[in-house]
Amino acid sequence: MATRSDILPFMPRGLRREHAAAYVGVGSTKFDDMVKDGRMPKPRRVDGCVLWDRLQLDAAFDDLPGDVEVNQWDEVIG
Repeated sequence: MATRSDILPFMPRGLRREHAAAYVGVGSTKFDDMVKDGRMPKPRRVDGCVLWDRLQLDAAFDDLPGDVEVNQWDEVIG
């Protein structure tokens, strides 16, 4: 559980692996697969720290294909 001191008043630009995966809504293993196959960007290294750029994650997420199935709720709410 996060403590008050763990919570930043802003979203950091660089995210560690677990946070980068959570940011795009997948688990760490799926995130690793997506980095490997190019759907997500490669990390940057700051000395020994491996970070993903949040803005690059946003761009990569925008490029993911959308759902091609018809959403039943779209038909209900018209």
